[in-house]
Amino acid sequence: MPLTESGLLRLAQQISEKTGNRFVLGIVGPPGAGKSTLAERLRDVLNEDGRVAVVAPMDGFHRSNAELDSMGARARKGEPDTFDAEGYVAALRQVREQRRRVEWPTFSRVTDEPVPGGVVIDGEPIVITEGNYLLLDEGPWQDVRGLLDEAWFVDVPDEILVPRLLERFLAGGRSPEEAEAKIAQSDLRNAALVRATRDRADLVL
Repeated sequence: MPLTESGLLRLAQQISEKTGNRFVLGIVGPPGAGKSTLAERLRDVLNEDGRVAVVAPMDGFHRSNAELDSMGARARKGEPDTFDAEGYVAALRQVREQRRRVEWPTFSRVTDEPVPGGVVIDGEPIVITEGNYLLLDEGPWQDVRGLLDEAWFVDVPDEILVPRLLERFLAGGRSPEEAEAKIAQSDLRNAALVRATRDRADLVL
């Protein structure tokens, strides 16, 4: 379904009506689909409505560039094994079980590195986590779906993804040639992998 402003308000209202101590929503999609933007807009709408929400991005679990260099995987940054999937699952489980305050890492596109403790999750009743591989059914990623109350899949065609990704990489300091190579050799392959998981979502946007 396409997402309009009124549609966003309806989805926020549905979440507001959920009962229980904590509701964990996963927003999934290929790189450049708009997951972060949707998560932040949804958080803001919920907070305006008096339902306190926080965004916990999967990108905070990127492995550091030094670790990727040691793996020989720097050029593949963004693929499933270039994330600390075990760490992400462990942190999400802490959020799910509400055992204690969780300091959640974020990711800086300026430094291209994770930022420890970029978000603190405490008593918020709604946690929105977003990323590429939340529905991937392999390795440690396969434990993520069971920790989500709902999963929404966000998708846009490649002809929209590619210009968005190009703009992102150029803003991050890559040359046009480097950006185009990264998109062709990595990001579009990642997009195909992620799209293969959309049937595991509760809602496709």
